[in-house]
Amino acid sequence: MIFLLLFLALSTDYSPDYTILRKRMVSEQIIARGIRDSSVVKAMLKVKRHLFVPKKYQLFAYEDSPLPIPYNQTISQPYIVALMTELLDIKKQDKVLEVGTGSGYQSAILSLLADSVFTIEIIPELAASAKKRLDSLDYDNVIVKSGDGYKGWKKHAPFDKIVVTCAPEEIPPPLASQLKIGGKMVIPVGFYYQNLILITKDSSGITKKNVIPVRFVPMTGEH
Repeated sequence: MIFLLLFLALSTDYSPDYTILRKRMVSEQIIARGIRDSSVVKAMLKVKRHLFVPKKYQLFAYEDSPLPIPYNQTISQPYIVALMTELLDIKKQDKVLEVGTGSGYQSAILSLLADSVFTIEIIPELAASAKKRLDSLDYDNVIVKSGDGYKGWKKHAPFDKIVVTCAPEEIPPPLASQLKIGGKMVIPVGFYYQNLILITKDSSGITKKNVIPVRFVPMTGEH
């Protein structure tokens, strides 16, 4: 499939039908791998992933892989986005914190499921471009800021759900403290070898569950 896309990319007459590619992505990569939450499936069908990657990679936006975005960052593999979102079990009234905005793709998915999304990106240029992109696409319940996501966003805490799209070596205490009682957090943890961890919080503390091995860019900042 990749070689076919490379061949087609060289043809100036080729204009891909991104709707068909997106439907195929959801069918073959999302549903086929066990994602069952209908709201997550609908969001993955609706959000135009090709608009969240550089133009030179748009033809590959619906392939089963992460893709490069500026500043040595990546947009996650579609299945991982869907899995992390499903694990959070987002409700319409939820306030969600996202750490690691990137191009804004995960933010857009979250925005269709939650009441509000607060997203932090440590690279100012990425934060600015993601905000511009999300605003232009009318994802108006997403609030973007540039800052150190390790520290969370205390002003708007507590959060019903937290999703982290970069990997710290340990769970950041500020994020755990800003998670509401009864809330959930999904976060990749580790240095070279990472595990995706689902955290639930109750009155006695947090409970951690390993989900799958993953590879994310490392979390940066003061910690």
